[in-house]
Amino acid sequence: MAGGDESPPRPGGGDTAPEGPERAFFGRRKGKRLRAGQEQRLADLLPRLRVSVPPDGGRLDPAHLFPEPKRAYWLEIGFGGGEHLAAQAARHPDIGMIGAEPFVNGVVKLLRAVDEAGLANVRIRDEDVTALLAALPEACLSRVYLLYPDPWPKRRQRKRRFVSDESLAEIARVLRPGGLFRFASDIDDYAGWTLVRAARCRALRWSATRAADWTNPYPDWPGTRYEAKAVAAGRRPTYLEFARAGPA
Repeated sequence: MAGGDESPPRPGGGDTAPEGPERAFFGRRKGKRLRAGQEQRLADLLPRLRVSVPPDGGRLDPAHLFPEPKRAYWLEIGFGGGEHLAAQAARHPDIGMIGAEPFVNGVVKLLRAVDEAGLANVRIRDEDVTALLAALPEACLSRVYLLYPDPWPKRRQRKRRFVSDESLAEIARVLRPGGLFRFASDIDDYAGWTLVRAARCRALRWSATRAADWTNPYPDWPGTRYEAKAVAAGRRPTYLEFARAGPA
């Protein structure tokens, strides 16, 4: 991956929610100065992959983002450095992968992976995901990922966490019946926070039946840099999976 040794801030998933700047889910937009090759990909490749939200409340059909129909469409909210999204795209060329990440240095890392691996099934939203979710039609996605989001640990910051009753309702709306929402975190408080709010969302059903279901990675899990850092620091990740329970 490009971008030097600097890791992006934890994925936040969006820019600002409808309530305004107090609901910004991410920290900084740009970190280390970009190299010439990275700037070139931003100028040349990103415009071809960028996902723009229709104005005036129009809907955005994921199928229209790709030159040919895909078997299914997946969304990763806050893809960080893009290693998970790129690995899934390479493994599943018949899946349309959409990633949302406002951190520029993370975007250029994914652009390099797309460029070097020739990944034709990736599209990128480099601004807020809230507007993208609102624009997606009902039951259009088979999976939504939120992996190691910024936990905003201080009590006064928790309103900035991406997971809320409103965001889970939107995720459930865009998932097809049986579609999956996967949430991973190394912060126990955020995992509990998510479970409480998911339990209030009647359209989502926690799929776990035993402890191993939330302590072991997902079956097709390639890992992320945040996971590696968490394990190295002695923190045990939690892997939650929720299925869209009823008709969209």
